[in-house]
Amino acid sequence: MKIQSVISQNRLELLFQQGSYGLEKESLRVHKDGSLALTPHPHQFGNRSFHPYIQTDFAESQLELITPPNHQLQDTMRWLSAIHQVVLRNMEKDEYIFPLSMPPKLPAPEFIKVAQLDKAEDVAYREHLVEVYGKEKQMVSGIHYNFQLAPKLVEKLHELVAVEENFVEFQNRLYLKMGKNFLRYQWILVYLLSATPTVDPGYFKGNSPLKAGEYVRSLRSSRYGYVNEADIIVSFDSLQKYADSLEHWVKEGRLIAEKEFYSNVRLRGANKARELVQKGIQYVEFRLFDLNPFEEFGMSEADANFIHYFILLMLWLDETADQNAVELGRARLAEVALEHPLAMTKYAQEGKALLQQMLQMAESLLAPKNIQKTIAEKLAQFDAPETTLCGKLVQAIEKEGSYQKLGAKLAQEYKARALAKYYQLEAFSNMELSTQALMADAIAQGFKLEILDEQDNFLKLQYENHFEYVKNGNMTAKDSYISPLIMENKVVTKKVLAQAGFNVPASLEFTQAETAKQSYPLFAQKAVVIKPKSTNFGLGISIFQKGVQNAEDFAKAVDIAFKEDNAIMVEDYLEGTEYRFFVIGDKTLAVLLRVPANVEGDGKHSVQELVAQKNSDPLRGDGKRSPLKKIELGEIEILQLKSQGFTQDSIPKKGEIVQLRANSNISTGGDSIDMTDEMHPSYKQLAVGITQAMGAKVCGVDLIIPDLTQEASKSIHSWGVIEANFNPMMMMHIFPHRGQSRRVTQDVLKMLFPERYLA
Repeated sequence: MKIQSVISQNRLELLFQQGSYGLEKESLRVHKDGSLALTPHPHQFGNRSFHPYIQTDFAESQLELITPPNHQLQDTMRWLSAIHQVVLRNMEKDEYIFPLSMPPKLPAPEFIKVAQLDKAEDVAYREHLVEVYGKEKQMVSGIHYNFQLAPKLVEKLHELVAVEENFVEFQNRLYLKMGKNFLRYQWILVYLLSATPTVDPGYFKGNSPLKAGEYVRSLRSSRYGYVNEADIIVSFDSLQKYADSLEHWVKEGRLIAEKEFYSNVRLRGANKARELVQKGIQYVEFRLFDLNPFEEFGMSEADANFIHYFILLMLWLDETADQNAVELGRARLAEVALEHPLAMTKYAQEGKALLQQMLQMAESLLAPKNIQKTIAEKLAQFDAPETTLCGKLVQAIEKEGSYQKLGAKLAQEYKARALAKYYQLEAFSNMELSTQALMADAIAQGFKLEILDEQDNFLKLQYENHFEYVKNGNMTAKDSYISPLIMENKVVTKKVLAQAGFNVPASLEFTQAETAKQSYPLFAQKAVVIKPKSTNFGLGISIFQKGVQNAEDFAKAVDIAFKEDNAIMVEDYLEGTEYRFFVIGDKTLAVLLRVPANVEGDGKHSVQELVAQKNSDPLRGDGKRSPLKKIELGEIEILQLKSQGFTQDSIPKKGEIVQLRANSNISTGGDSIDMTDEMHPSYKQLAVGITQAMGAKVCGVDLIIPDLTQEASKSIHSWGVIEANFNPMMMMHIFPHRGQSRRVTQDVLKMLFPERYLA
C-alpha cells in the first residue's frame, strides 16, 4: 500500500496528522547537591496501587509521572507540566527531581530500595531485575512516548485499500510497519535528541569504558544502558513471529516475562503479545528518549511534535523494513550512541536524506509552519553536531564542572519555578483559580481527572467506579437544584433565613430606579447598604456606613446597583466586622476577615499612585486566576473616596489608611486574613445552621460580628447575616493575604469521595 497517494487522493491529510498521545516520564528524586534521595515514595501521593499519574518505576527513589492520553499533543504536554508542578510542590523541601537520564553518583546498592508495591509479584519482578542487570542500570531514566493513530483514519484506510483484508489484521499491519521502520531509523532520533553523554564511574562498578573527560552520544541507548543481552532477538516480521519469539525467550528463562523485553518499540493493546493477534495493536510505545535536561519537564513541545511527524513518516515511507533491516537499525543505533557528541555522525547522509523526505511529507500534508521549521532545524544539525541536544549538553557540563553539578543546578531552578506561583497550575492558568487548586489536589491524591469544558471550569472526577461532576471547584450534585437559586436571590435568602430564626437586617426592595431615588428621605443620614437583588462577588454594592449624606450620592449608588440587576435592595447597615465562613455539611472549615480595598499613605504619592504600587504585587491579578484582585478606581471607588474627602489625586498623610471600598470582597480588591482559630465556636455553628437552612452542602456565609471572642446571643446587636453564597470562593482561604492556609479543596474531595479516605 502506497499510503502517500491514498492520503492525497482522498484528502486525508488532516486526519493522518491526528491521533492520541501519552507520555510516561521516569525521574530520580535527589537532594540539593544531586545525590540520590533514599526516602520512601512520598506518602502525600497516596497508594500507588490506584494512582493514575504518580507512580514509582524500579526504586522508591524513582518517580514515574504518567499523563492521560490526549487527542492534542499540546494537551499532553500541559498535563506533564501540571503533574510535574504538583509533585514538586508536594515533595519534601530538600528534595528535587533530577533532570538527567543517567543517575548521579549512587550509594552502595544495599541502600537503593526497590519499589515497595502492594503486590508481592511486582516486588519480586524488580528483585529479579536486580539479579540480572544490577541496581545501577535500573536507575537510568527516560521518557516513553505513546502514540495511537486516529481510529477514523485506520477505518478509512481499510475501507479504501484493504476491503478484502480482516480489519484487525490490517490495523496490525499498519502498526507493525510503523514499528519496524522506526527501529530501522531510530538512530536518527538518538543523534538529534540524545542527552546521556557521561555518568559517574561508579555506574560501571569500577570498570568504566569511558576515559576521564570522554563523552558519547547516548549511554542509555548503548550496550551500557538498560538493554537486554545482545543475543535476545525478537522478530518483528509478523505479529505471529513477534509473539512466538517473545514466548520462546520466556520459556527459555532468558526473560522472566514478556515485559522484560526492552525494545525501543513496544506493541500495545493487550497483556500478552499473543492476544494482540486477535485483539489488534491499539497503540505503540516508543521508549527511546533521554530526558532533555534543558526542558523543565524533560521534553520540549517542539521535540514532541518532531517525534510525532517522525513516527508518521515511518508510515508514509513506501518501504517496510524487514527483520534484517530492523537488525541493521539496531546495529546503527549502537554505533551512533557511542559516537562523540561533537563529531559528525558516520551516517549523516542517510539521516539528511530521511529528513528531506520528512520535510516533503510535512509540506504535502500542509503541516503547520512551526512543524516544518523544526524539521528544517533538525536537518541542519547533521552538519552542526554541536547544535544537537547532546552537543549543547556536553558544552554545559564542561562549563559547570560535572554532569551531577549541572543536574543539581537545573533541578533547583525548576523547583524554584514551580514554587514561584505556587497557587497556579501554569498550563491551566486560564481556568478559575479554585478549580486549579481542586485539580492539583485531585492529581496529587490519585483521582482520575477529566476536563469536560475548560472555559466553563467543568470537571469529572473518578475514584475506582465512582465518579462526580464538579463545576467551579465546589458546585456538585451534593447541593439541591433550588439551593443556589435561593442564594442568588437576596430577597428570598433573607426571607428564608428570617423564617428560620436567623438575624437579618431590615431592607426595602425596589424594581425601578426612579422609585428608589425618590425614597431618599427614608434613608437620609442613615447607615445603609445598597446592592443588587441577585449578585455575587460584591458587584454593584455601595455601603454608606457613616450615613447617606446627600441625594446625589444616593442616586449614584442606586444607578450602580441597577447596572448589575433589574431589582435592588436598600438595607440597614449593621455595626461590626464582616467575616466569611466556609461551610461544608455540618462543619465550618475556615473563617476569613476580608479587609476592604485600601491603600496606606506615605505623604509622597497620590491615591492613584499608591493603588498602582499595591497592584504590582504578583499575587494580585484578575481575582480568578490570582489569589488577590487588583484594586480598581471606578465609580464606586471614586464615590468612596469622596465620602472621605479625597480624590484619586489626593496625597494621603504617612500612615493614613484610605478606604477605596466599603464592602470587603476579595473580588473587589480586598485583603484576606484567616481568623478560623480566633472565631468563637458559636458563630461557626450558626454558619452551619444557615447553610442547612439554605438546603446547601457547600456554602459561604457572611456574618457581621462586633466581637468575635464573645459567644453569640439572639440579639441582632450580637450578630447578623449579610449573605449566604453558593459556589463560595475557595482561593482566599487557601491563599490568604495573611494567616494560615486552609486547603478546603481537599475537603470538597472528601465530601465527594468519603470511601477514598477510609481506604
